[in-house]
Amino acid sequence: MGYAMVLGEALIDLLEADLDGELIYRQAIGGAPLNVAVGVSRLGGEVQYGGTLSDDVLGDRIAAFLRDAGVGRASVRRVPVSTTLAVTTFEGAEPTFTFYGEPPSYALLGPGDLDLAAVGGAAVLYTGSICLLREPFRAAARSAWATAGPLRVFDPNVRPTLLPDAAAIDALRDLVEEFFATADLVKLSAADAVVLYGENDPAAAAQRIRALGAGAVVVTCGSAGAHVATADGAETLPAPAVAAIDATGAGDSVMAALIRRLLDEGLPTDLAGWQRHVRFALAVAGLVCERKGGATAMPTPAELTSRWGALL
Repeated sequence: MGYAMVLGEALIDLLEADLDGELIYRQAIGGAPLNVAVGVSRLGGEVQYGGTLSDDVLGDRIAAFLRDAGVGRASVRRVPVSTTLAVTTFEGAEPTFTFYGEPPSYALLGPGDLDLAAVGGAAVLYTGSICLLREPFRAAARSAWATAGPLRVFDPNVRPTLLPDAAAIDALRDLVEEFFATADLVKLSAADAVVLYGENDPAAAAQRIRALGAGAVVVTCGSAGAHVATADGAETLPAPAVAAIDATGAGDSVMAALIRRLLDEGLPTDLAGWQRHVRFALAVAGLVCERKGGATAMPTPAELTSRWGALL
């Protein structure tokens, strides 16, 4: 089956919540790549996480969480800066993130910190998200991406609060398209497509990304499901009906589920194979949305079977 190598940020989410009429912030371990790594492990896959964690008490908690989740940590480096905080507010179930901490504790992994043998030995390599906005992580991600061997999967995970003007958006578009061009799979949200391309049609965004060179593109559309585009065709698949309370980490769970399937089966050979994988991923995300969000919401196969039964 092989293992996945996940490179990117880990941080602490402070999630807005109501406690007896008082606004509070619930602490949760997060960061899109960390969520992906935990999701793969919870679904039964072998995964290594590569990134930087603070040497403070919050960094200790993140490291312990990864250990307890069964995520490999040989590529983790501890750094003497404060753990980055992501303050999370909500419109309904949808989160908005504002980040605090400079320099960001999650983006200090450099090319010299990479174990390229471990990267090259992986079955799947994932990177993306906000860590690409900063050096030295961006250089490390480029170095890993150029390593022959694994299937390459990418998620831009756009955060508008980190993009102050049109020039920043243009720069991000150029950067992520560099990775899109050689990705076996790109996963992004419909909201990401709007920021990057001003494109409200997920199908059009997916075709634009495929034209750059991406093998397959999955655009998540919240409760409307997901659009998948491949060389063999394209289709929009519905999401299962859920009573959503928190969508934090739902997109990351889609990526985790797709990676888990890639570890088991490799790349699908046709659209039907991708449809089967995306249906599974939407079932995973639906269960995540019915829980308090973040890495702790990532489900196990037994929980999926209990919730969805024959749907899987």
